[in-house]
Amino acid sequence: MTGHLREVGLRATAPRRAVLEWLAEHPHATAEQVAEGARQRLGAISKQGVYDVLAACADAGLVRQIRPAGHPARFERRTGDNHHHLVCRSCGTVDDVDCVTGEAPCVTPEDHRGYEVDEAEVVLWGLCAHCRSGARSAPSPPPAG
Repeated sequence: MTGHLREVGLRATAPRRAVLEWLAEHPHATAEQVAEGARQRLGAISKQGVYDVLAACADAGLVRQIRPAGHPARFERRTGDNHHHLVCRSCGTVDDVDCVTGEAPCVTPEDHRGYEVDEAEVVLWGLCAHCRSGARSAPSPPPAG
């Protein structure tokens, strides 16, 4: 993690390393989940400290933030590629799915109204295999990854 942080001009502080290491193992985590995971590694870090780390790392391209409708923001380390997300309507599980067209943007509007479109965010909604099979009968909190 130290090398990744330094490559983008960020100091490799203990909170930044802890957040990035935990998030690498737990993709699609909420800020609350990241804070709890970082506390397990560090012993103490404020919620604001985690938000600051996530913001700095997102600005530097080390972390991607996604915001599925009706869900808290989620964070992941998978950046720099053109992938999308599957979200379970019942349990809230989020999974990555590669884009079939390859390069961004994979969706281009008929009338771009003068915008130079460089990215399209696609979220696919449905029921995961566990919820479809009845393994989960009631909505539960979203998993850490």
